[in-house]
Amino acid sequence: MSKSLVLAEKPSVARDIARVLGCNDKRNGALEGKDYVVTWALGHLVTQADPEQYDPKYKDWKMEDLPILPEPFKLVPIRQTTKQFNAVKALLKRGDIREVIIATDAGREGELVARWILEKAKANKPVKRLWISSVTDKAIKDGFRNLKGGREYEKLFEAAEARAEADWVVGINATRALTVKHNAQLSTGRVQTPTLAMIAERERQIREFRPRSFYGIEALTDSGRFKWTAKSGDGRTFDKGEAEGLLGKLENIREGVIQEVKRTPKSQPAPQLFDLTELQKEAHKRFGWSAKETLNTLQGLYESHKAVTYPRTDSKHLTSDMASTLKDRLEAVRLAPYRKDIAAILKKGSPKPQKGVIDDAKVSDHHAIIPTEEPAILERMSDSEKRLFDLIVKRFIAVFSGPYKYEAVTAVLGAGSERFHAKGRTITDEGWRAVYGLDAEEEDDKTLPPFEKGEKLAIRAFTMTEGQTKPPARFNEGTLLAAMENPAQFMAGESKELIRTLGETGGLGTVATRADIIDKLFNSFVIEKKGNDIFTTSKGRQLLELVPEDLKSPALTGEWEQKLTEIAKGRLSKKEFMKEMTGFAKRAVSEVKASEKKFKHDNVTGKMCPDCGKPMLEVNGKRGKMLVCQDRECGHRQRVSQLTNARCPNCHKKLELRGEGEGRIFTCRCGYREKLSSFEKRKAKTNKGKVSKRDVQKYMKKQDEEPVNTALADQLKKLLGDQD
Repeated sequence: MSKSLVLAEKPSVARDIARVLGCNDKRNGALEGKDYVVTWALGHLVTQADPEQYDPKYKDWKMEDLPILPEPFKLVPIRQTTKQFNAVKALLKRGDIREVIIATDAGREGELVARWILEKAKANKPVKRLWISSVTDKAIKDGFRNLKGGREYEKLFEAAEARAEADWVVGINATRALTVKHNAQLSTGRVQTPTLAMIAERERQIREFRPRSFYGIEALTDSGRFKWTAKSGDGRTFDKGEAEGLLGKLENIREGVIQEVKRTPKSQPAPQLFDLTELQKEAHKRFGWSAKETLNTLQGLYESHKAVTYPRTDSKHLTSDMASTLKDRLEAVRLAPYRKDIAAILKKGSPKPQKGVIDDAKVSDHHAIIPTEEPAILERMSDSEKRLFDLIVKRFIAVFSGPYKYEAVTAVLGAGSERFHAKGRTITDEGWRAVYGLDAEEEDDKTLPPFEKGEKLAIRAFTMTEGQTKPPARFNEGTLLAAMENPAQFMAGESKELIRTLGETGGLGTVATRADIIDKLFNSFVIEKKGNDIFTTSKGRQLLELVPEDLKSPALTGEWEQKLTEIAKGRLSKKEFMKEMTGFAKRAVSEVKASEKKFKHDNVTGKMCPDCGKPMLEVNGKRGKMLVCQDRECGHRQRVSQLTNARCPNCHKKLELRGEGEGRIFTCRCGYREKLSSFEKRKAKTNKGKVSKRDVQKYMKKQDEEPVNTALADQLKKLLGDQD
């Protein structure tokens, strides 16, 4: 009897699909049933070949070998996951397998994961596509009832492959040219370099900013403070003499009259639902999490708990066919923290979200991140998962809870010939803000006394206020994500159409790749963190001086995305696009070759590399200081200090772990020092008899059996065995 082979992107998703399809028999890298065999990738199982896999001469990086332009491109199995690739390949060759159902993530990258596996395995069986946004039982069943033809997604695959090949051609050649020219580890690419350039541009704006002092006048009364307003409507002046003259003129006035009381009803809708970038920004703002931390936690909520929908989405909206599922989703999160708010929503009848939430035109591959219909079990979640889930659930409940309504009140006080004003608001309906309780962001919520026009107020005194204009803030991971999503302010001189396209296509990188891009910039030591703020390093600033000009602008990504969209729609051929990309790579290599600029290591230490004997460089990694060999071919690294999650018993800031072996010591900026051995004894004494949250989580996870014989599990087993 013939069967269908289902190819999922990860073991956890494969397990869910297998359970729904009744595939319970364990095979090598698969789960089998009567009608289906479910197998899985581990992310990518196949990737593009490295230059030396085309020709051994490319193992040595030489300028005369550039540019390297493969024709055709080769695919190779990823070494660490070869076992799983071979398992999938064997299944594809089975005589009883009549068709392949691609069940990888529904998007451009997911399409690439599956198609490359099929291409490398030389599979020629009919292809169907499962296209779903969550992995609940209901979504899987609905998806299998509505499978799509594989041909519908061939152009999407062409666009995905064109993007990957273009990144290879430009990234490999520009990186090799820069590295060989300057004998330093210099990495560049069409997303990471413009991102670095935006950080450097923000630093230039801060450096060149010149603060200006400004002045205002306040009238102090028993009913509150009133701020001076100039005839132009501005509440401040940059002329100190004008402010002092005004203060002198008002000096003897002791009474003012309310000239106007204006009351304006206002209504504020709930914030939009989360896409990935917005959720990453919110988690950084509230918890100080990195983009990668948020994505990893969200992935756990999606895969392990089935509590939320697909994470890597760029939409903040829902589709009209989801309207019938909204009640079930609210019921699924009718838990203690949210029960009261959900009961109030369901009491009104069929739940209807605010205007704009349901919009088919604003959903491409995936809708906004919201709870699934499966009841959530908070007890099985880690602390981080609970906190992130809370953000998602409250944002979801908020869109059903009505607008926040208030009356904005402005009272105008006349004193002499000058006017002063006081603002406040009277809340008429908490609406969605009631969902957040104390978490709601406090605005100017003060309530003014019930002033009447013509009322006289005693003025105790007039005071002059002073302030300074502030430079733009440095980027942190949250604000950098926002700038990557919408880099328009860093595209001066570019066409409006190009800026609009980059906005429509999601800016620099994708929701799925931005966290990795930021991590790559940290790991290549071109940026560093001081507190939460991001700074460029000397290496990063020099790199921007050395890279070809076109690689520094977000415009390049905008142009690429325009063309990739055209390929996906069948309006542009992949061949034509790649011809342009090879031309770009050739120009980039020629520009680097002809450049007379120099790169200088200015972080050389007196410590020599134990492998090659060359001086080591001191760099600030994302989690502490490191020593790295300056010779790119050596690549030796060792950690000097590491920022840990251990807290100082005096000031409660995070401790830094320094040194090596038995002599390692915790240090704090406040001056506290403690040996690692003493710290461990102290913690063991404190925690005696207690069960940690981590132990609880490990126990809970053991209740769910994972698929066996995965290549990843084998690799981990081997790695842990090597350490024994």
